[in-house]
Amino acid sequence: MKRDDLYDLAAFAVVAEQGSFTRAAAELGMSQSALSHAMKALEERLGARLLSRTTRSVSTTEAGETLLRSLRPALAEINTGVDAIGAMRGKLSGTVRITATKHAVSSVVMPVLPGFLESHPGIRLEMIIDDNLTDIVADRFDAGIRFGNIIEKDMIAVRIGPDIRMAVVGAPSYLAEHPAPRTPRELAGHRCINYRLMKSGGLYAWDFEEKGRAFEVRVEGPLVFNNGDLTREAARAGLGLAFAYENEVADDIAAGRLTRVLEKWCPTFPGYYLYHPSRRQTPPALAALIAALRYKS
Repeated sequence: MKRDDLYDLAAFAVVAEQGSFTRAAAELGMSQSALSHAMKALEERLGARLLSRTTRSVSTTEAGETLLRSLRPALAEINTGVDAIGAMRGKLSGTVRITATKHAVSSVVMPVLPGFLESHPGIRLEMIIDDNLTDIVADRFDAGIRFGNIIEKDMIAVRIGPDIRMAVVGAPSYLAEHPAPRTPRELAGHRCINYRLMKSGGLYAWDFEEKGRAFEVRVEGPLVFNNGDLTREAARAGLGLAFAYENEVADDIAAGRLTRVLEKWCPTFPGYYLYHPSRRQTPPALAALIAALRYKS
C-alpha cells in the first residue's frame, strides 16, 4: 500500500464518521477542497464511488460501507499501537468514548474524574448519556457502563461500583392525603410518576421482589418524564410517588423532604460494570480508566 493510500483511507473514515466535509476537514486540519480532492482521487484509484454527496450531508455508499467495516478495526489497531508507544514513555493520550447512564456517571465516574484527569492530562473522555442498552461496536464506543445483569456475555466486563437498590418515595404532603401503600399491588390506587423509555417508547415497569421472586408492577399517574431529576423533583413537590435509585434520594429522605415506602419489597441490582469488546490489546487510555474505576469492595 502506498503512503498516500493510507492517509486517504484514514481521511475517508473521518468523513464517513462526521457525515460532513466541513467537520471532517476541521478535524483533519486541512481545507475542504483538499479533502474533497483526496476523496475523489481515492475513489478513482479504487474504481468505486465511496461517498454520496448532497448540498447538506455526506453518506457512505454500499461500497463505502463495505470498506468502512474493514477499515475501522484496522485503524483502531493502529491507534492502539501508537497509544502503546506513548504508554511506554509514561505519557498516555487519546480519546476514550463511553456510553453510560446519567446515574452511572454521577455515582461511579465523577468521584474519580478529578484524580484521573490530573494524572493523565493527555487523555480526553467523551461520555454520551443514554439510558438504553447501546450497541457499542456498531456505534463505535470504546466502552459502556451498565448494570452487570444486562451486559452481553461476549463482552469483557469489570465491576466498577457497589450493588444498587431502588426506593419508592413520596413527599410527606402527598402521603398525608394518600395512605402509604402496604404492598406494591396497592400502587394501583396511587398517583405514580412514570418514566418513559425513549428507545422502546414504553413506560418503565417498577421492579419488586417477594421471597426471592422478582415481579413488575405497571403504575399509572398524571405525570410522565424521561428524566430522573424531574421525577424526583415532582415527588418532592407532592405530585405523586416516584421510583428512584436509593442513593439519589438518600439526602431527601434524611432531610424529611421525601418518605420511603415499600422498602422491604424493593430489589437490589448488581452494581455498575464497565464493559468493552474483546481485543488482542486493550487501548492504554481505556486500560488506565478501567484501573481508576475498578471497584474495591
